[in-house]
Amino acid sequence: MTVAPRADSQWISTFLEAAAAERDAARNTRLAYGRDLSDAMGWLARQGKDFATASRADVEAYIVSCEAEGLSKSTRARRLSALRQLYRFAHEEGWRDDNPALRIKGPGATQRLPKTLTEAEVDRLLAAARDLGRSPEDRLRNRCLMELLYATGLRVSELVSLPVAAVRGDPRMILVRGKGGKERMVPLSAPARAALAEWLATWDRMEDAARRKGRPPSRHLFPGSGSAGHLTRQHFHLLVKDMAVQAGLSPSRVTPHILRHAFATHLLAGGADLRVIQTLLGHADVATTEIYTHVLDEHLKELVLEHHPLARVSPKA
Repeated sequence: MTVAPRADSQWISTFLEAAAAERDAARNTRLAYGRDLSDAMGWLARQGKDFATASRADVEAYIVSCEAEGLSKSTRARRLSALRQLYRFAHEEGWRDDNPALRIKGPGATQRLPKTLTEAEVDRLLAAARDLGRSPEDRLRNRCLMELLYATGLRVSELVSLPVAAVRGDPRMILVRGKGGKERMVPLSAPARAALAEWLATWDRMEDAARRKGRPPSRHLFPGSGSAGHLTRQHFHLLVKDMAVQAGLSPSRVTPHILRHAFATHLLAGGADLRVIQTLLGHADVATTEIYTHVLDEHLKELVLEHHPLARVSPKA
């Protein structure tokens, strides 16, 4: 048993440090926890309470206040989940004898079908990627990014942080480190391998030139100038928006994550097994993957309504 921190901010920082060390929680996950818990901390302080003294009724009142602010069900559910995780950690550490958030029924997130793109639209994006960039090197990199993304369905953070060592030797499959440090193998398509080979040849020339100038070598397939050493998620997100414009698509319809949805939906439409898609996407639970069956059902329904002769309403005489 350890002594509970006196300040709520220390509760949060200690919890986040443990999440990073013990559960290998991703940086974005920790940032989300931090934002949600900071909001709860501020609300409790205005009620004259803190994490150490808050009761179940206080936690319930906080969630109700989130609803009064107009926050979505998914946001409220996420904030309750963050409090449950914090209090579970506090209970394990001996800071509290109970978990006041444990038995509170959450609002539940409204399930929305993921947005996706048609195969023709993805083809237009891939074509746009070949022409987007100020230099030949930029264009080769952009083509490689998009071919890899659509061929593998990687999360954007997994894609931009790929180590160059993972793709050496013209691999048919690459090892990816995903959420929670879990590793999985994903296959590469022929177009992705071709784009990768061209980019690697350019990458080697660029790295040789950098070494001659005394710069340390990069270990990332897509180097960047930031502290992480690789292309950032934000930079790639903007690149994809530019590609959408060049492809004649609305930028609001195209994000890296929507291309991940397209990868899964197109595989399912082609007859791939749901368990295989689960493995490729790195989903811990097949229930997460099952949503793509609903996307496919919705698409088939639209096809019938648009093209079946009996679905057309004849004008009244």
